[in-house]
Amino acid sequence: MNNLTLRPDLRNVADWIDPNASVLDLGCGDGSLLSWLSSHKRVQGYGVEIDVDSVTACVEKNVDVIQTDLESGLGTFEDNTFDYVVLSLTIQAMHNIENILVEMLRVGRTGIVTFPNFGYWENRWQLALGRMPVSETIPYQWYNTPNIHLCTIYDFGVLLNKLGMKATGQVVMHQDQKVLFLPNLRGSLALMRFDKA
Repeated sequence: MNNLTLRPDLRNVADWIDPNASVLDLGCGDGSLLSWLSSHKRVQGYGVEIDVDSVTACVEKNVDVIQTDLESGLGTFEDNTFDYVVLSLTIQAMHNIENILVEMLRVGRTGIVTFPNFGYWENRWQLALGRMPVSETIPYQWYNTPNIHLCTIYDFGVLLNKLGMKATGQVVMHQDQKVLFLPNLRGSLALMRFDKA
């Protein structure tokens, strides 16, 4: 697997991860990120995934994976076990967001979260027209969406601060490109790296 096979957001996540690091990928899907990091950066990693088909895909890629529900926490992992803990496009579908963020920095030194940015201008425009937003990063209708907690980049920063954490890196994207100017308005996908304050 080469760099071009990773989704653009995962390529940016991979850029933040040092060679030879230990990584826990929460909601790891088919294990693409961990597989790429293992072969290109000699990373040792574990995935956590609830979906049976995704767990099978991880095993086929030789990715160590545990099948469990993240809502129950990370109690199977000891404190300070990992250099990085990644939660990609999953946090918006979780019930207890504060708990998972605290758990991420309990078991790891640095957290990386990616999420749809509800502050994106097209979402705002659709709300102004009286409709729930549907976009590239929020592709569901209001009645069938798994997303139960939507936030903006600003909101996520406020939550980190409340939890005694600090952002140490941010990439905002739209249609696979980085957005530098007015990112909370022009970016549909946010990537945040954070540590304890």
